[in-house]
Amino acid sequence: MKKKFALSGFVVLAATLMYFGQALETVSAQKTQGKTRPAATKYLMRGIVQPNCAGVGKLLKAGPANEKEWDTGACHASCLSEMSFALMDDGRCPDGVWASAAKTTLRECSDALLAAAKKQDLDAANAAFKELTTSCAACHKAHKS
Repeated sequence: MKKKFALSGFVVLAATLMYFGQALETVSAQKTQGKTRPAATKYLMRGIVQPNCAGVGKLLKAGPANEKEWDTGACHASCLSEMSFALMDDGRCPDGVWASAAKTTLRECSDALLAAAKKQDLDAANAAFKELTTSCAACHKAHKS
């Protein structure tokens, strides 16, 4: 009887460990690739977020000189805002750090950056961009491998 009980306990423990192991693997997969879409998050970051963030940084460092440059800044900010939605979609979000950075800060800061670009307000654009990059750094510290 003791052997049956011990064997039953071992089977339950093994099944539990396998379940939680798969759950942890799923969370890891969710932050690297969506559940149904093939684009890996690292490619979205490298192909969309990084070049648009770099574009904003370059524009703000020099100070947009004309309407066309402000429009380019607005374009970059719009792309970053849209990425805040994509990074939360399709099961990509593994935790609250990610959710806060993508859903709240990236979205709010890129929207503020867009508004500043439309008003051609360099001080407001710089403030929004600084807050945006600080949030990105915090999320990357927690998730970038």
